[in-house]
Amino acid sequence: MLPLAGVTFTHRTANQRLAWFLVLVLLGLFIGLRYEVGGDWGTYLRHFDGMRYLKFTDAVSLDDPAYYLINWIVADEGLSIVWVNLFCAAIVCCGVHAFCRNQPLPWLALTVAIPYLLIVVSMGYTRQAAALGLALIGLTALAKDKNRQFVFWVLLGALFHKSAVLLLPIAALAATRNRLWTALWVSVFVAIAVYSLLLESAENMWQNYVVDDYSQASQGGAIRVCMNAVPATLLLLFRDKLFYNDKERRLWTWMAVLSLATLPMLSLSATGVDRVALYFIPLQMFVFSRLPFVARDANNFNTIIYGTVAYYVLVQFVWLNFAVHARYWLPYKNILFQ
Repeated sequence: MLPLAGVTFTHRTANQRLAWFLVLVLLGLFIGLRYEVGGDWGTYLRHFDGMRYLKFTDAVSLDDPAYYLINWIVADEGLSIVWVNLFCAAIVCCGVHAFCRNQPLPWLALTVAIPYLLIVVSMGYTRQAAALGLALIGLTALAKDKNRQFVFWVLLGALFHKSAVLLLPIAALAATRNRLWTALWVSVFVAIAVYSLLLESAENMWQNYVVDDYSQASQGGAIRVCMNAVPATLLLLFRDKLFYNDKERRLWTWMAVLSLATLPMLSLSATGVDRVALYFIPLQMFVFSRLPFVARDANNFNTIIYGTVAYYVLVQFVWLNFAVHARYWLPYKNILFQ
């Protein structure tokens, strides 16, 4: 409710920082202190328990080393998986904060993030949520033409979930100056990242996401890909009214095009495409927090805002009541009340 209330206050005031701090702390506690919530809770718990029997070098040699390093440290201190979840939740909240605060309607961007990014992804896919949180910081930097910072944050995210490296080529595509040089050094980083993070596990990823389709874990993948397709289409329709500079134009136009390109790939693997589509969720936050400015008058401006809020309230309602795997999120339990 707090983000919804913030939508009505578009001006930055002295109390905005305090409001953001309180909301992000509450969201972080809501996500990080969850207990037996999320479809992969049991899997993550088994991984965490296994850390107690591993040496440090063994833990960091696993896939997604940053995530397992945190698990190893927490387990070595005799603490519970809740601390791992809380750490990853903090990363997500920091990324969401960095991204939203750089949008013209930050509270609306946050409201858009809640149903899927913060509730479904952050409480269900802990590793990829942390990677996406860091990618949000990277995308914020890239929109300001800070290519090296983007690469840094994405590579850091890839240490939590290797799939984040798929975002790296965006830096070359979005370049507005020295494009050849940017494409060259980004290609080098992509090659190193793919070799270091993806090559050894590529066969397993293909088996999980394409052949086995990951036990049908992403049955709603088509719906979620379509949720990205809506803002992608809107961006291309109103591309002359949504950007502040050429860098933003190139970055988000490519994000929209690539997001739409995932639609025909659903027939290959709904699960694999769904996991890739997670990195296009920022497109929803970007477009819908700027769409009201397409309006020609104040009445239409407010109508678009409230229409966006209503749409995402509906998304949340439908998911909680009709999604195949929603039962793993319900009833919500928090360690503070156990």
